[in-house]
Amino acid sequence: MAQSSIEWTEMTWNPTTGCSKISAGCKFCYAEIMSKRLKAMGVEKYKDNFEVRIHPESLKIPYTWKSSKVVFVNSMSDLFHEKIPLEYIQQVFKVMNDNPQHVFQVLTKRAERLLELHRKLIWTHNIWMGVSVENDNVRNRVDYLRQTNARVKFLSLEPLLGPLKNLNLENIDWVIVGGESGHRPRKMSSDWVLEIHQQCLEKKVAFFFKQWGGKNKKANGRTLNGRTYDEMPEIELQRST
Repeated sequence: MAQSSIEWTEMTWNPTTGCSKISAGCKFCYAEIMSKRLKAMGVEKYKDNFEVRIHPESLKIPYTWKSSKVVFVNSMSDLFHEKIPLEYIQQVFKVMNDNPQHVFQVLTKRAERLLELHRKLIWTHNIWMGVSVENDNVRNRVDYLRQTNARVKFLSLEPLLGPLKNLNLENIDWVIVGGESGHRPRKMSSDWVLEIHQQCLEKKVAFFFKQWGGKNKKANGRTLNGRTYDEMPEIELQRST
């Protein structure tokens, strides 16, 4: 586990690592870059760099946390990658099912496999399931997510690479928007962000603006319309202090 600088979570937990590129949003994958650094540092978990690997020893970790957490699951991977067996995904879900005091945020670009497997998984209230949607070419991921048994459903529109007009936000609880950062970031238009925000307002969906991105994301900040948007789903949680 690790404390996280990601604005919409508290910490990360990686029972799997590694991934492969499947769409435009993957081009400058931060997890792939970080894996190379961790391998160079001699971190055992990343000795195979960005190859998909499971880490059963990590399944014990959430049982040891003393207080409730908000946890991004697999910041360095995609739990629904085709190389990760269903049996292992079920083990990860068992850990999340066993720890209702924590919120587990799972994010995938492989929404089709998510839909294929969702009935074979137990969806307790504390598992928030999201899909990444970077442009209009992959908006069908939202439809796949909507059909699942996940109790809380969210969209990560990051890096936002194009307009997403007329999003179907039915049964979507939360939308995160963010621009790309790094050495060669692709530019995000403010019009795209404002349009998505307006759609969330109309549908009463929680809206979280993560960042403008760019080469210096800190300098560019994360304010929109002169304020920050840190909305979260209004879901009753069984969290202990």
